[in-house]
Amino acid sequence: MTTTLRVVVDQMVTPLPNGISRYAEELTRALTQTAPKGCIVEGIVSALPPEKIAAIEERLPGLAELHRTTLPRRELAAAWQLGIVPTLGTGMIHSPSLLAPLRRHDRAFDATQMVVTIHDTLPWTHPKSLTPTHVAWQKAMVKRARKHADAIVVPTHAVAEQLAEFVDFGDRVRVIPGAVASSLTLPVDAEWRASKLDLPDEYLLTVGSLDPRRGITSLISGLGQPGAPDLPVLVLGPDTWGELSLAVVADEAGLPEGRVRALGYLSDADLAVVLARASVFVYPSLQEGFGLPLIEAFSFGTPVVHSDDPALMEVAGGAGVAVERGKKGYAERLADAVASVLGDTERTQRLRIAGQDRARSFSWRDSAERVWNLHADL
Repeated sequence: MTTTLRVVVDQMVTPLPNGISRYAEELTRALTQTAPKGCIVEGIVSALPPEKIAAIEERLPGLAELHRTTLPRRELAAAWQLGIVPTLGTGMIHSPSLLAPLRRHDRAFDATQMVVTIHDTLPWTHPKSLTPTHVAWQKAMVKRARKHADAIVVPTHAVAEQLAEFVDFGDRVRVIPGAVASSLTLPVDAEWRASKLDLPDEYLLTVGSLDPRRGITSLISGLGQPGAPDLPVLVLGPDTWGELSLAVVADEAGLPEGRVRALGYLSDADLAVVLARASVFVYPSLQEGFGLPLIEAFSFGTPVVHSDDPALMEVAGGAGVAVERGKKGYAERLADAVASVLGDTERTQRLRIAGQDRARSFSWRDSAERVWNLHADL
């Protein structure tokens, strides 16, 4: 008898790649590679066009089958929010997000299992970082998960503790982290890519938008203080957020024109080059669920400075330099931490080694095996 695990992989083809889309792809691929004897993995997607279906099948060659629902993503999300689950609502179902056909079921009677993933608590703690529609949808799906999910996967113990402040899932929460994407490796044409991207010989690297939660404004402001490091700052992310722009923030901080530059969204090959060549990777975010960029920077031996957000502290495991968030002086503390790394060659080398060791603590194979064990326990 064959046991089938169906994974909702619709997040793989979102308009803009994000952490959840990468998580969905990597986890599903690892699930197919670690499937126990007698088990297969199938996928569930919305009513995507044929070319996107073909792209998913190409990226996930281990899938036994890919089920296409009758509704496009927006309508499917709305239907599942209302509990309308006409098909694909039975058996073992795992969702790498909250997009799942959650409904009332009896595991003992119909062998149906429902497991969803909650990556952070931003809908409650930082709703302005999301659209009002997305906040409302996530909160509605969390309510359905509280009623119908057999288990809730979160990426860190920090998220588990934070989530418990807003929703009581009892003992159903399981911590299963992510890892660096298998495709994030240095390409053979690294020199050409560095030239194409116009990378300076030395630079600071950060990631995110100018959303206040991401802390990038604090970083730029700190670098404008007297005596702060004067390296260029490259930002993995957009140039604007609402009416704010990096140029305006940099100008207000007293930085010269062109010193802060947005790189936008890069391919994995370009991202690997940028991460590997950075003098210091700075992650000043005030709240995260996991902080994958930390692990990515660690994997290339790049020294990391990060905030003392609980999830980032947990993921970094002491391999980076933590900076106290909030309170007066966060900008100055960030600049001081960066300067302390740049000005100490021995410390930089220790951070490179510690980071690479820490990155090896996370693997998609391990995460997938934990998912299989979770479903076996259920």
